[in-house]
Amino acid sequence: MKKMLKTAVAAAALMSSAAFANATELRLSHQWSNQDIRHQVAQIVADEVAAAGVDLDIKIFSSGSLFKAREQYQPLSRGQLDMTVLPLSYAGGQQPAFNLTLMPGLVKNHDHAARLSDSPFMEKLEEKMAEDDVMVLVHGYLAGGFVGKDKCITTPDDVAGLQMRAAGKAFEQMLAGAGASIASMASSEIYNAMQSGVLEAVNTSSSSFVSFRIYEQAACYTPAGDVALWFMYQPLLMNKSTFEGLTEAQQNALMAAAEKAEAYYLEEAKKEDAASVEAFQKAGVEIRNMTPEDFDAWRKLAQETSYKSFVEEVADGQELLDMALSVE
Repeated sequence: MKKMLKTAVAAAALMSSAAFANATELRLSHQWSNQDIRHQVAQIVADEVAAAGVDLDIKIFSSGSLFKAREQYQPLSRGQLDMTVLPLSYAGGQQPAFNLTLMPGLVKNHDHAARLSDSPFMEKLEEKMAEDDVMVLVHGYLAGGFVGKDKCITTPDDVAGLQMRAAGKAFEQMLAGAGASIASMASSEIYNAMQSGVLEAVNTSSSSFVSFRIYEQAACYTPAGDVALWFMYQPLLMNKSTFEGLTEAQQNALMAAAEKAEAYYLEEAKKEDAASVEAFQKAGVEIRNMTPEDFDAWRKLAQETSYKSFVEEVADGQELLDMALSVE
């Protein structure tokens, strides 16, 4: 009897070990800290999939520990990486159309951003991602603003002669048009660049301003408020072939998790702007809001620089721009 019991226990252990060994592991990379909203979105997906019990494990590599911030889209498209949370404009070199996901003044507010994500415009971009064997799991836009190391940045005149960082080609073109010198880098590199004097002003998301403690290097903060010039599409992406290679149960678990994460992303994104103001105020940084007149001046400059350049450089640029602008 004891021998039979031992045999049964051993068989059960072997079956459990085999099931564990057969579980699929996906690698998810991003550049942010574990406190950042984008990590939390990834964590929701990982936790929900784990709870579904479909033998699928998502291992998250945060803070650029697996791939550098701007080097994630290519390994994702090649199947060397399974998932990433990525500002899509970082991949503008591979697909110039993606630069439209960080275009000054294109998005009015967070609800407008959500409508853009659920529009023919986004469907067109997803077709281009599919060409690279990439698909969207979680849509999400984040708002942002400006910080100045020594002064406030609210109008185009304020950036003339400054060394600046902006996320994305379109903002770089607009800021250069206002007379700024551009230093391109990932948001994870901003703190050191400001600390060392390489940067005098920065444009990035409310979330990055807080998670990378940029308030420690700033004299003035212009947040996203009633008007926000800066909105950036930052989805959770997945290699399309990897997704299609999963079981139906695993795919369903991923999609259910993604739906929950996307709802969280939208609601928390709305809170990030106010939270960033609180963080900067607590650090003793001056807060200076952009007026509607300031916004109009930036938008006019963007139309003359980044909008114009996008249409000239991208084969279907005018069509894509018109599709984006048609979303109310």
